Amino acid sequence: MAGYIVLGLGFGVLLQSKGYGAGWALAMGGLIYAGSMQYVTIDLLAGGASLISAALMTLMVNARHLFYGISMLERYKNTGAAKPYLIFALTDETYSVVCSGDAPEDVDQSRYFFWVSLLDQFYWVVGCVAGALLGSVLPFDTTGIDFSMTALFLVVMTEQWKASRDHTPALVGLGVSLVCLLIFGSSNFLIPSMLGITAALTLLRKVTEKKEADHAV
Repeated sequence: MAGYIVLGLGFGVLLQSKGYGAGWALAMGGLIYAGSMQYVTIDLLAGGASLISAALMTLMVNARHLFYGISMLERYKNTGAAKPYLIFALTDETYSVVCSGDAPEDVDQSRYFFWVSLLDQFYWVVGCVAGALLGSVLPFDTTGIDFSMTALFLVVMTEQWKASRDHTPALVGLGVSLVCLLIFGSSNFLIPSMLGITAALTLLRKVTEKKEADHAV
């Protein structure tokens, strides 16, 4: 809640500074619901970007969710009528929460996933609208606010690093991303990085499984 509301406040203030009020913040938080993409959308709206440009930018920024979805196939398999919403609401932070721990023993797992997702979106929408309202009545220097999403990703990565004993996936992701950044540049490295990370981790998993099988024999 603390993370979502703070980030939402930053988004709302930045949105208001570009001339878009609380109604826009409510609609974007409810329908787009993608923190980093909503920050990018502010510049797209202000710059009058075309629908094609917006679609391509959305694909680039949110391509990582393809891999989130693949990794959640098993967890969301028996969620019934809630599945469409769970797919829509799978943000970075929600993904981190539902992957980092299972539901308590006396709580239905599908309900746990649903309420985590719903409450996270509620916190985000409240933060977005509150930021837009505050931005309309109080003067803010918006310099650096757009860095807040990057800061959040660093915090999420740090928490997962501390919670896991095996840091290989994180190191592979960091290494592949740096190589792709050098090769493709900062504007085009995201999708190649995702594909490279997936290929590297798949290969690494096969090697690990083979070693374990040989050791068992």
